[in-house]
Amino acid sequence: MSAQTIADIEKAMQGCLSSVQMEKLHIVLLSVIGTESKTEQDESVLIRLLDTYIAAKRVEGCSEKTLRYYESTIRNMLLTVRKQPKDIATDDLRGYLDSYQRRNNASKVTVDNVRRILSSFFSWLEDENLILKSPVRRIHKVKTGKTVKETYTDEALEIMRDHCENTRDLAIIDLLSSTGMRVGELVKLNRDDINFQERECVVFGKGNKERKVYFDARTKIHLQRYLDSRKDSCPALFVTLQSPHDRLQISGVEIRLRQLGRRLGIPKVHPHKFRRTLATMAIDKGMPIEQVQQLLGHQSVDTTLQYAMVNQNNVKISHRKFVC
Repeated sequence: MSAQTIADIEKAMQGCLSSVQMEKLHIVLLSVIGTESKTEQDESVLIRLLDTYIAAKRVEGCSEKTLRYYESTIRNMLLTVRKQPKDIATDDLRGYLDSYQRRNNASKVTVDNVRRILSSFFSWLEDENLILKSPVRRIHKVKTGKTVKETYTDEALEIMRDHCENTRDLAIIDLLSSTGMRVGELVKLNRDDINFQERECVVFGKGNKERKVYFDARTKIHLQRYLDSRKDSCPALFVTLQSPHDRLQISGVEIRLRQLGRRLGIPKVHPHKFRRTLATMAIDKGMPIEQVQQLLGHQSVDTTLQYAMVNQNNVKISHRKFVC
């Protein structure tokens, strides 16, 4: 009888409420009327809550990779705490974060990422009037030690260029180092996306945001040489070396660069390091931080500042100029 009652109410309200509101109505009806055992009902409510939250984040423009990370992080917490969100207290989450850190030997950065995702979930529940107050409010940001992240030296970049075994890898290194694009943006590019006349291309960043990036004359020459050498018909800008020459994936770029670094004795060779190197070099040479932010496609200038490692020699020169 209760299942039929819920179905009848939802059918009557279908034309009056949005899909998100219908999900919330279903959750309320289940909790008030109920059609299953208490355990099954609780699990059903949790699944629907989580699905609705993920749908809301998808509408906001989060990538599928980010959504999967959010979903698994929140699901693990719910399965561990085993309470309805409205019953979860701050101490429950503090205990969960503590056990998560010890159980997984997780870094402080990882634990703070989990805290941030849980904060987003409970803040959404609060905004949707599904709980009175987020229990994460009183859990402060995890303090993490700052380490100076390395960038490539000019010599390391030239050594990598000189020892590339094919024109494709050389073009990849040039494009990453001159544009500062993300590796995920690189592998999505097609041949037609490249404007050789203006030495620029449009990439799709996080949240499918478009932006222009620019490359130098050397990159133009090496890209053209690579494309002229290809015999396949794949529209992708970069493809695998072996037949059937499919679009190159992120893992393919990472593996290739890692192998190159090991062969040459250059530590920590990976795509993201090119991006950090470009940001540092641009700021060192006086490029306004707002323009570096736009070039890298960052939403916040604070993120750009984290990427850029100020050259210590420049700090020394400035100290002598302004202090001594």
